[in-house]
Amino acid sequence: MTTADSPHRADGWTAAVRQRLGLGRLLPLGGPADGAWISERAAAAVLRGAVRGPGPGPVLGELRIAVADPAAAPDPQVPSPPSALPPGPLRIEATMAATADQPLPIAAAALRSALLAAASRLGLVVAEVDLRVTELLDTAPEEADQAPDGVRAAEPEDTAGRAAAGVAGVATLTRVLGAAVHTGADHVRVELATEGDHRALDVARAVRAAVADAVDGHPPVAVLVTAVTAATGESAQPGAPGTPEG
Repeated sequence: MTTADSPHRADGWTAAVRQRLGLGRLLPLGGPADGAWISERAAAAVLRGAVRGPGPGPVLGELRIAVADPAAAPDPQVPSPPSALPPGPLRIEATMAATADQPLPIAAAALRSALLAAASRLGLVVAEVDLRVTELLDTAPEEADQAPDGVRAAEPEDTAGRAAAGVAGVATLTRVLGAAVHTGADHVRVELATEGDHRALDVARAVRAAVADAVDGHPPVAVLVTAVTAATGESAQPGAPGTPEG
């Protein structure tokens, strides 16, 4: 059966699917006991921001983050979000363009160091960084503005949500995979954005403790970070409608 608002509903579902796919992989933060994940899109934005800058120097191109050895990765001790990667050490693969201002080995080493430092500030455990030079530039390119994440914010609606939203470093609850707080048979999952001046892993740990303490039965809690807001502004959109629970 079709209705007058069917095209609008279809558009809404299409936008939701596109947003979910846009998250990329769900990467583990910390180790198997930390129960925390971050979207590849959010992590990549932080990594790119850490190496972006005017003037001479290497330019980051394509960026891919995945578990270095999936076969050896341990199982998480907390139920993971749908399709999330196991909590094993990660491998960063990236391409880079370089100018003649620095020898290639020095430029690559500087970029690798910056990526590792940014990953550590998030709480990503990185075992390898593989860089491949794909272009030699005559001059450094203009610095491009970073597009906002556009993550849909959600208001806390229950005890778990209010406990999570009250943790220092939580910018807002979000709803990309469904409701901001998903209550399963054996765990609770909270989806949120963190503030850029707080370490995402530390925020996730604090949220897990706060929610577990607030909810009857003290269930295991998993946290999914879908965005990291800029230190000077919000990248989530408070008040935007959420995606439906799937």
